[in-house]
Amino acid sequence: MVPLLLVLLIVLILFGAGFAVKILWWIALAALVLWLLGFIARGTGPSGGRSRWYRW
Repeated sequence: MVPLLLVLLIVLILFGAGFAVKILWWIALAALVLWLLGFIARGTGPSGGRSRWYRW
């Protein structure tokens, strides 16, 4: 009974890690899209393309 519970626990941990990694990929993709939009839109700023949309 204990080995079966250990196997089920390992499967649940691996499934949770896989789900978390998939969510992180979607978050990274959304951040990339936002960065690209900011990079493209920065040329339309009031200072003629020299403005930055981020502080760092």
